[in-house]
Amino acid sequence: MTANNPVTVFPPDEYNKALVAHVHPPDWVNPQPVDCYDLVVLGGGTAGLVAAGGAASLGIGLKVALVESHLLGGDCLNFGCVPSKTLLRSGRAVADVRAAVNFGVELPPGIEINFSAVMERLRRVRATISHHDSAQRFSQEFGVDVFLGKGQFTDNQTISAEGVPLRFKKAVIATGARAAQLQIPGLSEVGYLTNETVFSLTERPQRLAVIGAGPVGCELAQAFNDLGSQVILLHKNSHILDREDADAAEILQQTLLTEGIRLILGCQLERVEKIDGGKVLHLRCNGNLEFVIVDEILLAAGRSPNVENLNLAAVGVAWDQRGVKVNDYLQTSNPKIFAAGDICMDWKFTHAADAAARIVIRNALFAPFGLGRSKLSQLVMPWTTYTHPEIAHVGLYERSAQAQGIAVETIMIPFNDLDRAIADGEEVGFVKIHHRRGSDQIVGATIVAKHAGEMISELTVAIAHKIGLNKLAQVIHPYPTQAEAIKQAADIYQRKSFANPWTQTLLKLLNKLT
Repeated sequence: MTANNPVTVFPPDEYNKALVAHVHPPDWVNPQPVDCYDLVVLGGGTAGLVAAGGAASLGIGLKVALVESHLLGGDCLNFGCVPSKTLLRSGRAVADVRAAVNFGVELPPGIEINFSAVMERLRRVRATISHHDSAQRFSQEFGVDVFLGKGQFTDNQTISAEGVPLRFKKAVIATGARAAQLQIPGLSEVGYLTNETVFSLTERPQRLAVIGAGPVGCELAQAFNDLGSQVILLHKNSHILDREDADAAEILQQTLLTEGIRLILGCQLERVEKIDGGKVLHLRCNGNLEFVIVDEILLAAGRSPNVENLNLAAVGVAWDQRGVKVNDYLQTSNPKIFAAGDICMDWKFTHAADAAARIVIRNALFAPFGLGRSKLSQLVMPWTTYTHPEIAHVGLYERSAQAQGIAVETIMIPFNDLDRAIADGEEVGFVKIHHRRGSDQIVGATIVAKHAGEMISELTVAIAHKIGLNKLAQVIHPYPTQAEAIKQAADIYQRKSFANPWTQTLLKLLNKLT
């Protein structure tokens, strides 16, 4: 049966047509279903693709079906990681050109930014990458039965894919999440952008309001500011990235202000209206009424789970406004049905969805009687906010360690004393490592650097495999690099441990005997 819900991604140029040809081909014919599938996956984002492709490609003959109503690849490929990081790279190129004078490189005055070309490159990059998530690849290379169309549960053993029943032994819900809708008078009537529409722009908004100063809001605010928009970043709380390490968030807040982004913090957006000159946002700040006028509004204030129309009640799967409820094994209230990714997890990252899908494969298919199951809570999860500088984190913050009753000590290496950072002109940044008091065990770390996301993996490995600061101090790091700050932090811990009176006595004795 041919998929009967064709999809168009705007603008419908050659690149978006190539994208659609991969991830929702208009001529796709859904396969004839087998009598019963070992696993049926609802949703073709990262979690769904990894669960379906991983199970089907094990080479043991598992029958796996994947049902996707919109675009394979989900948010990551189509509306998230890939387009946003491509856009950020263009913005960073502009920032680098503007900063060139600091390195003795004099350029002609003025910078021409071809916004249309920036967005064309974004669409080209996305289309180039899209074959990794294509329907044809998952069907032919992995052996997954790919069904394009609406899917929902009909009973405890069946999912309907465009009206065709797919019987299953186990099922996975991986339908993801979308931008949260704000109930603000006038907002819907005036119109706004979300991550699902902002990358379809072909003309640069002269004045852009970004609502929400979490990671996505900060990233896109900085990117559009770099690309020439006048950006206003609004946040209901008193500081951007208020869940992040406070020192890291402060560095980024000051960076955004220096770059010319207007921050409106601790204010409530009360209503929006359209006028001839643009869109008016009416705000209440410290009891006073204020307003700003912009051309476009971008919502980046949270996510809402895609639970509608799945008919979860028919199979006894519990859910609430945060998403599908799961236990630590990613099992729903129906033991035959699991969930992974944004639909059920606080970690709304592509790499988190990937890791969760691997847990689901193991727990749903290879843990008889519950033996050998893996837990979500056992994951050591790093993440990065891809601003410049980047902010990367793994493990516990100092405040979360205290909340868990874990006494920690903190070692911080500021980049203004780091040779490579000075040479790079990137002295604003740091490596901060938390370790258990009286032990070299690393429990958390935050890095602020141009490539913090690349640097954090060393500390993620250390936490995941219990490699302490003493062992990190023995690892040779190339000089000069910014990652050398990690070794410097380990060296500081080691020097402190040598200052112990017992250690001092032992060293003196060994020296006399040598």
